[in-house]
Amino acid sequence: MLGDVVGRPGRRTVAQVLPLLREQYSPDLVIANGENAAGGLGITKDTAVALLDAGVEVITLGNHTWQKKDIAAFLEEETRLLRPANYPPMVPGRGSFVFKTSAGYEIGVVSLVGRTFMTPVDDPFRAADQIVSQLRSITPIIVVDMHGEATSEKYAMGWYLDGRVTAVIGTHTHVQTCDERILPKGTAYITDVGMVGPIDSILGLTPEIVINRFITQMPQRWEVAGGTTAAMGVVVDFQADGRATGIERFNLKGLAAGQESDANGESVF
Repeated sequence: MLGDVVGRPGRRTVAQVLPLLREQYSPDLVIANGENAAGGLGITKDTAVALLDAGVEVITLGNHTWQKKDIAAFLEEETRLLRPANYPPMVPGRGSFVFKTSAGYEIGVVSLVGRTFMTPVDDPFRAADQIVSQLRSITPIIVVDMHGEATSEKYAMGWYLDGRVTAVIGTHTHVQTCDERILPKGTAYITDVGMVGPIDSILGLTPEIVINRFITQMPQRWEVAGGTTAAMGVVVDFQADGRATGIERFNLKGLAAGQESDANGESVF
């Protein structure tokens, strides 16, 4: 799984590194969080298709799911694009998907979003109970993207689902943590997988803009940084019974993927 893909530099880096990662690890499934793939905030149909064409097989989202206007219709159309499962049930799209690998494995993928320091949504723990129960009737191999701000909430989800899913992988903060481990009942866990995007940035954005936001408290135009990029992620090894046997971080630095120039500057933060 690749961390949050940030803007055009992130998308280009995904296309650049995936062949290398496939050669090294021969993964059964490639997942990426794509909620920042369009101009650093949200995702569009075109940017989602670009990630899928680059070799990502399932895209998870998060609290910026609805930032771009056209995505609601595409969420209904594309089953491999997952918005958080704990959004209210009447919203477009789906929160889980079962991917059948070339080796014959069926792997369930679940997208969840936290509530601590985030926009209030439905209970992710209750949603996890329901959807994991449904998926386990199909396959014991289940990967959960827990998209959240609070370390404690993500850790709580890892322990809550320990033994019921293969992996709980945290996203959202764009900062890769070094706490990857196998929990006691066999679930792989990491608090945050990191990001795919510019290194000389603040979470993928141009530093001066973010600094000015902190100093002035005035809204600023969202601008993805340029220059050298990095690709952060994890590789999870699992058994056919769904138990994880290993989790390994990677952080590929020194990549050159150009600068964001999409016409997405209408967003402010």
